[in-house]
Amino acid sequence: MSIKQIAPDELKIKLDNGEDIIFIDCRDRDEFEEGHIPQAQFIPLSDFERGIAKITNKNIEIVVGCRSGHRSMSACEILDAKGFTNVSNLSGGILEWIEDGLEIIRE
Repeated sequence: MSIKQIAPDELKIKLDNGEDIIFIDCRDRDEFEEGHIPQAQFIPLSDFERGIAKITNKNIEIVVGCRSGHRSMSACEILDAKGFTNVSNLSGGILEWIEDGLEIIRE
């Protein structure tokens, strides 16, 4: 299966509309704390398989993001291999999210 891509503005609309979606930020802790999407769940790629074990609904929409979209693609492939059916990669990652002028929060 090829992993779908979702543009930052499309993800923003889904999050703003309160759709049943999980957004996972798979960057390292320091990157996450520098700035992340408000609704993000932090699960670093280094601990991804253990971190996703708590997600029991394999059909829920999951979007994964990182700095530029490469690590998150690896995370999407892990989800796909684990049987998750509705997985997307945030195209361009957090860099594109910020470039589009969308909100981030800092810890």
